[in-house]
Amino acid sequence: MPLRFLYNILINIVWLALKVVALFNAKIKLFVKGRKSTFPLLEEKLSPTDNTIWMHVASLGEFEQGLPILERLRSKYPEHKLVLSFFSPSGYEVKKNTSVADIVVYLPIDSNSKVKRFLNLVNPQLAIFVKYEVWPNYLYHLGKRNVPTILVSSIFSKRQVYFKSFGGFMRKSLGKFDHYFVQDKKSKELLESIGLNNSSIGGDTRLDRVSEILKRNNQLDFMDRFKNDQLCLVAGSTWPEDEKILVNYINSTNEKLKFVIAPHEIKSVHIDKITSSLEKTVVRYSELDNQNLKEIDVLIIDTIGLLTKIYSYANIAYVGGGFATGLHNTMEPAVFGIPIIIGPQFQGFKEAEDLVNEGGIIPISSQDSFNNLMGDLLNNPISIKNTGDINSNYINSNRGAADLILKYISGIL
Repeated sequence: MPLRFLYNILINIVWLALKVVALFNAKIKLFVKGRKSTFPLLEEKLSPTDNTIWMHVASLGEFEQGLPILERLRSKYPEHKLVLSFFSPSGYEVKKNTSVADIVVYLPIDSNSKVKRFLNLVNPQLAIFVKYEVWPNYLYHLGKRNVPTILVSSIFSKRQVYFKSFGGFMRKSLGKFDHYFVQDKKSKELLESIGLNNSSIGGDTRLDRVSEILKRNNQLDFMDRFKNDQLCLVAGSTWPEDEKILVNYINSTNEKLKFVIAPHEIKSVHIDKITSSLEKTVVRYSELDNQNLKEIDVLIIDTIGLLTKIYSYANIAYVGGGFATGLHNTMEPAVFGIPIIIGPQFQGFKEAEDLVNEGGIIPISSQDSFNNLMGDLLNNPISIKNTGDINSNYINSNRGAADLILKYISGIL
């Protein structure tokens, strides 16, 4: 029995199972219910005469990688309609109203019937998949329609199924792309090891994205008042494991230092726990009114959307998630040329691995290693500058992926 036939049976079984799970799980309910609006939305907003470009991303991280490309496509091909699809609710629900695309939808499940209907409605002149998204039926039918299809900002490792002896079906699907823009030489070599020689090393498009942060106005009045020309540590996207280390240090240090903590979880019960554990003066962003901020030691950010600008005020950054949950974005603070501290689990995050090797990002594994590192940095201002320069130089020397991809696209459209 052909593997493609078995795959289609499995996909339909999984879809039925998800419908059942959706009755009991809020996130899966969004995953299932959200897809009901995909076809009506496409029918409403697209006509058969439209020229369209379709980009598919899994979630928010991949959206950030695709965004520099979408922005350039919007500028260069204003007559085309841009269709953006998400796989996960955590991406779609946050970005469903983004203005960078004309239509934002959930990607229908990868079954033959839904794939055909989706492609009939979108009728793309070009399909762009970001990083890891390899869907056998979509790629098969795009190939049958001779739609140019590229994979961008991709990164590969020997652990992936494509490079295993039993990975023939997924390897064949991976081979459907017309071109691969990979992040590093290792990925290019892995593709060549399975006979895929149509790749270019383009780097990570997120570096183009974060480079543009420097061109914006990052000034925040409350941060000017809070920092008051003192040294400042900004801890972003922190989890309880990170916060325990940070709070212990804040409570015990005698250094003249301001602290900003922007937790990943901003529910009031979690913010209350952090606030009550601090022994120094502390204020929440939501309670800034009438506060003399220059007398406050710790600022807790209990809202979203401000962290990137807040990093511009940091002399040292701590990026959370490296103890248990998965490291968060280290590139946003890196672009400001500051040292970055992370937890010990950073493998699989290429930019973090690179910068740990170069010395711009410094991993810690315990309270003692954090305390010692902070002492070393604060007692050596030149070290702060030199370490930060490593990070900004890395971004400056590795940007340009989006322009390389757009040059390729210009030869197609």
